[in-house]
Amino acid sequence: MTSRRIGALSMTPTLVRHHRHHANAASAPTADAGARARDWAEIQERMLVPLYEAAYARLEVGPATRLLGLDCGSGLALLIAASRGARVTGVEADPDRVALARERLSGTEDTPDEPTRLYEGESAEVCDGAAPAYNLITAFEPLGCAAGDSEGLAAALTSAIPLAERGSAVVLVGWGPPERCATSSVLRVASRLTETLRATGGGGAGRGWRPALRDDLEDAASRAGLKPDGSGRVACPFGYADMDSAVRGLLSTGLFDAAVRATDPAQVEKELVEALHPHVRRDGTVWMSNVFRYLIARTP
Repeated sequence: MTSRRIGALSMTPTLVRHHRHHANAASAPTADAGARARDWAEIQERMLVPLYEAAYARLEVGPATRLLGLDCGSGLALLIAASRGARVTGVEADPDRVALARERLSGTEDTPDEPTRLYEGESAEVCDGAAPAYNLITAFEPLGCAAGDSEGLAAALTSAIPLAERGSAVVLVGWGPPERCATSSVLRVASRLTETLRATGGGGAGRGWRPALRDDLEDAASRAGLKPDGSGRVACPFGYADMDSAVRGLLSTGLFDAAVRATDPAQVEKELVEALHPHVRRDGTVWMSNVFRYLIARTP
């Protein structure tokens, strides 16, 4: 993959074209995991590109950067860092997303002592002992949308910190205030439907949506023993070519899985469409303005 192609991918417009993989968007939560991972990679993952680029620019990511990406998805943030010359390693629990990340990063340049590495696992503990000492850790999975995510991120960071040099930068990301994130009203569908499962005493409620809290990022950093060292806000609108793409993209996040278990895929799709309706523009596209926040912290 040439550097020109990598650069083009990093600047992909937020509004994405429709890719048809499923006959019906309602089947997305129960469709095969590979199809959902593809929806994530082709529709949803790129919505945070402005945030990735803002964080990388602020930290001057380049050839001297040795980056460890936690919850790296299908590798888009790693690809953008690699296009800036960074040596990248990613950890991701979803095996299908890992496979897509390997496809994306297969053309990046390796060196014998610092190859591009991708690991399947829940934490950085899966990284082998030959991994280099990192000087940047990123956690681009946004906090403030799932119950218990702050504690989970703190645990993941705790496993990664021993692999980094002292004083290395750590980037944490979270949703902005609900009143500045139009998508919050749509994500509340997951919370409302999941309450059905909790009210009946059902198990496996999963990580239902919750509104962002002002100190989410600071709380996770404190739990992991990190020292805050600056923050910023970035506009990351969610734009979709049509309603079907919007439904599939949002379902690919996993935030509606508990709602599907509480009701059924058709009900979740119906309520998602209703919640998205106010955000449909005259040309049929779906557009929601959002603000995300990032925190830069330092390892002890």
